[in-house]
Amino acid sequence: MSAGVENLDDSQLLNLGIQRAYEDNAEQPARLSDETVLALREALGQPDPQLESSAPIVVHPGDVCDWDVDGVELEDGTSTELRRGAVIDLPLGYHYAIAKDRRRRLIVSPGRCVLPTTRQWGWTAQLYATRSKKSWGIGDFADLGELADLARAQGAGFVLVNPLHAGGSSRRQEPSPYFPTSRQFLNPVYLAVHEVAGAAQLGSRLAELESMGRALNESVHIDRDSVWRCKREALRAIFDHTRAGESPEFLEWRRRRGAVIEQFACWTLLSERYPGGWPTWPGEFRRPDSPAVRSFAQRCADDVAFIVWLQWQAEQQLRSAGSGSQILQDLPVGVDPEGADAWAYQDLLALGTGIGAPPDPFNAAGQNWQLPPFVPWRLRAADYQPFIDAIHATIALGGGLRIDHVMGLFRLWWIPGGMSPDRGGYVRYPASDILDIVALESVRANAPVVGEDLGTVEAGVREELARRNILSYRLLWFEENPPRQWPRQALAAVTTHDLPTVAGVWSGRDLTDQREAGIDADAEATARLRQLLVTKAGVGAGASAAEAVDAAYDLVSHAPCLMVSATLDDACTQEHRPNLPGTQVASNWSRALPLTLAEIAEDPRVDGLARHLTAAVGETTE
Repeated sequence: MSAGVENLDDSQLLNLGIQRAYEDNAEQPARLSDETVLALREALGQPDPQLESSAPIVVHPGDVCDWDVDGVELEDGTSTELRRGAVIDLPLGYHYAIAKDRRRRLIVSPGRCVLPTTRQWGWTAQLYATRSKKSWGIGDFADLGELADLARAQGAGFVLVNPLHAGGSSRRQEPSPYFPTSRQFLNPVYLAVHEVAGAAQLGSRLAELESMGRALNESVHIDRDSVWRCKREALRAIFDHTRAGESPEFLEWRRRRGAVIEQFACWTLLSERYPGGWPTWPGEFRRPDSPAVRSFAQRCADDVAFIVWLQWQAEQQLRSAGSGSQILQDLPVGVDPEGADAWAYQDLLALGTGIGAPPDPFNAAGQNWQLPPFVPWRLRAADYQPFIDAIHATIALGGGLRIDHVMGLFRLWWIPGGMSPDRGGYVRYPASDILDIVALESVRANAPVVGEDLGTVEAGVREELARRNILSYRLLWFEENPPRQWPRQALAAVTTHDLPTVAGVWSGRDLTDQREAGIDADAEATARLRQLLVTKAGVGAGASAAEAVDAAYDLVSHAPCLMVSATLDDACTQEHRPNLPGTQVASNWSRALPLTLAEIAEDPRVDGLARHLTAAVGETTE
């Protein structure tokens, strides 16, 4: 054995978070190598010896207080009594237990998430791809509101959209919504310029930029950088012309958001000045709390205010889009290592380590998503605040949450720097506490939570998610059992953004796309999906793509699942999937739907599918 490992048995390693023995994707026993264990130990660091006496306490109403405490400082600023041995009867929320002048975070959680009140169906959409004639080359928050109105009129109960988080700097946009710079803030590229107060005052200048922006709709390719150049110029002109930074409403909102949003604005501006990622910036700017950053913020006060104002506008427009509708936002599993959150939380992350997935039948070499993981003990020492902020920001405005790779709340596949994905290893997280935080935010927002539990799922995870009222995922492309046998506490769907569309399978276009992207495509796998449509959905050999879509969703609509989802890509018989994993093709996350929103509203294929789902699944209750 390697030095430093021989004195630790599996249980001791597990106490550090390292799961040395596990089952692989084929459910066969597997063990980490000594080299991997040593690398993971180095990445994890040495836990604070005082952590167990200072880490957050997470409880449920009715639990018995089993720690020394003199009282509780409630999050509303008031105080109340609590003593060891007493039954906990405190409001849900984030409080502080006080003992001998020491404060320790006390989280009171309901333990379970909110469930949908009725069985319902909804559209899944990539917002960037869902354009209207008013769009500036990309689907925006106004388009989301229009889609939500259409969905509600069709009898749908929800709209599920891609992550809307900030991506890249304000000059360079990141195409993948699952590689955000921050999970706390929105991407202002989705702002509908014409809906910003004061836009009309720009007159001919706005008309010129608007013409340039709408001309971008002529291409099926979403050119985010060009879109943002037009929008940023228009938005900055509105900000300056209307003196928006002096608005009392904005100033009050900015005050409530506190230092976190000021840091985000500073990162945005510094990333424009120093391209290449914060680890390569001049040393004085590499830490957000440095005197140099504070001085920079003072010198660039107007620019900082503008970046913060963009977030205010984005929050207002997203809230307006979701008014009267249930919009589920998606939470990515991590953040860009060179982004704003990584800069802000650099002391809590295992920088240089990537989150990914072990080898499986779809990726024989495993996957490295290049996202740095939080160090579990450091996250606890930080009172879980970064995770709380990410969940709250993603669930509070929309009315629902999808958690990408929900298994990561239990454990994540860490890939130490310089190692290939197949040489990574599992690091465990305090799942009970984390799930309680998700439940608390769900109840506060009155919003259901869906967990994307596809891929390698360890035993017991789905059962625990069900106990917590987190809906599972069931895909027609993956499930062996017929939809009628799928669980009630789940979201039923045919496919996802990373998998083939129905039309792509039926026409063979998806197989062609894979080969053109350089993938060693599995023709037999595509043939199996096509055969599934024939044998299980009853699609005839000469059927059209639209008929194949209708048959697939007719089959899925019979699932007893609380939520049934249909993609707009399928409804429009789009042959290309939104993303081909493991490739760098230009179309990834950048292909618009073949129909505008107005055309979608009038298309008989879309209308027919919506009518069928409403009849089969049932209208939502208002």
